[in-house]
Amino acid sequence: MPRVTHVGGPTTLVEVDGWRLLTDPTFDPPGERYRFGWGISSVKLAGPAVAAADLLPIDAILLTHDHHGDNLDAAGRALLAEVPTVLTTVAGARRLGSATGLAPWSEVVLEADGKPPLRVTATPCRHGPPLSRPVVGEVTGFALHATTGVTWITGDTVLYPALREVATRLTVDTTVLHLGGVQFPRTGPLRYTMTGADAVELISLVRPRAVVPVHYEGWAHFHEGRAGVEKALASAPADVRDLFRWLTPGEPAEV
Repeated sequence: MPRVTHVGGPTTLVEVDGWRLLTDPTFDPPGERYRFGWGISSVKLAGPAVAAADLLPIDAILLTHDHHGDNLDAAGRALLAEVPTVLTTVAGARRLGSATGLAPWSEVVLEADGKPPLRVTATPCRHGPPLSRPVVGEVTGFALHATTGVTWITGDTVLYPALREVATRLTVDTTVLHLGGVQFPRTGPLRYTMTGADAVELISLVRPRAVVPVHYEGWAHFHEGRAGVEKALASAPADVRDLFRWLTPGEPAEV
């Protein structure tokens, strides 16, 4: 089973088969406002539970997208140069210049001395309502095919048909689930990530062995925190509700 450390926001260290993989590195201190384009911005409310230097060495960074500061901030961007492999979207790889870009359902195999090969599959994401992709940009999720099972990092996405397709194409053991019900005043009721209700529907389809919620705290634009997700879980079937593992940030856990 994977060992997972929730650093804060979307940032998570996943350890499988001897591999150390970090998702969406965000290590700036709190208090700064980040602009996401189109007049939209947000303030970081909490810093990381673990310093970047304390997580090294890292074998690869799984970057769901590079163009939003809540998924890659200044300190996280500096960390990229210290890690041998960065996987991200096709558009993100072009911007970064030193990353590998993956289109939905494409794959790459990571290899290193002393570790079994690790196959990584890019999974679909849509970071907003229908037709929003030209505005919000490309995002990807990642499925890690380890000897102990598949760990799926959903990435920042709403619930939509291509995401539901994961349930029919992959047998998932552990899901790292990006939530938060992201909203912005400028765009009113439109949402840009999943809510607790969405999580219940998706996990009812995917049926993993364990679910680790992330991306639900630490930023002003996260409109549904743990309490909101737990409210949705309270009315979910017990066999779905009992899958959720709330990790203490900074503390590794076998999931």
